[in-house]
Amino acid sequence: MYTILRSILLVLSLTSCTSYKYATEGNTQKSNLTMGTVKSKVIKGQTTQDEIMKLFGSPNLVSKNKSNKEVWSYNRMSVENKAGSTDFFAGQRASQSSSSKSFDLIITFDEHDVVADYSVVSTAY
Repeated sequence: MYTILRSILLVLSLTSCTSYKYATEGNTQKSNLTMGTVKSKVIKGQTTQDEIMKLFGSPNLVSKNKSNKEVWSYNRMSVENKAGSTDFFAGQRASQSSSSKSFDLIITFDEHDVVADYSVVSTAY
């Protein structure tokens, strides 16, 4: 009986050292919407709407500016959670933190559906 009790206590004490992630891990698809891709592939006066569509997919927003030129807006936002750990026996719980990143691409097309201008806004907090 004493051996069983000691084995149970040993197992419980070892499992209390294990840390658990609070953040969720999922299969996230890699996006082409990056500063590197924009700088290397989007060329003013040359890149067409079809090429933009192949690179980045459908825009989040399509509008017209005051000059009646078509404007496409893309947005990518990501949140990274940094996991904490729990020690069940000590009753301690480590804090969890997160950081957010946002990447916005705004493309203005000319009357021939070619990139006339674009701007990028990238933030991290």
